[in-house]
Amino acid sequence: MADDLAIQHAPGPRLIRAASEAAGVDEALIEKLVHAFYARIRADAVLGPIFNAKVADWDRHLAQMCAFWSSVMLQSGRYLGRPMPAHVRLPVDAAHFDHWLGLFEQTAHQVCGPEAGALFVARARPIAASLEMGVAAFNQALPGPDRRYRRS
Repeated sequence: MADDLAIQHAPGPRLIRAASEAAGVDEALIEKLVHAFYARIRADAVLGPIFNAKVADWDRHLAQMCAFWSSVMLQSGRYLGRPMPAHVRLPVDAAHFDHWLGLFEQTAHQVCGPEAGALFVARARPIAASLEMGVAAFNQALPGPDRRYRRS
């Protein structure tokens, strides 16, 4: 029931774009955030080996991530990919998604400031939850209502 209410009251595309623009989110800020965040990911002891093993062309990946966040934050429609298939085969679980979110939150607040950073984080959390659920489903290990996916 609470999830239904959250979905019913989720901001629509126009509201998301307006809030992002009011907070100073633009293509330049998105690029700055994406590049800073993935520099951290590449150097991270937990996530770096996973990403570095899968991403062959970092310039292409960064361009895709800029397009993705432009579509998420500015409703630009620039991203035409399908993120779920790219993530479900990764050797990750809830702990990895929590770590990813922690790094993202730190980077977003440092690069974007508190208002825009909070908007990015608010959009990142349901994206991470969805990807985590997709990884669990792919591994035929859907967790229960109060549990999250843990690799065995």
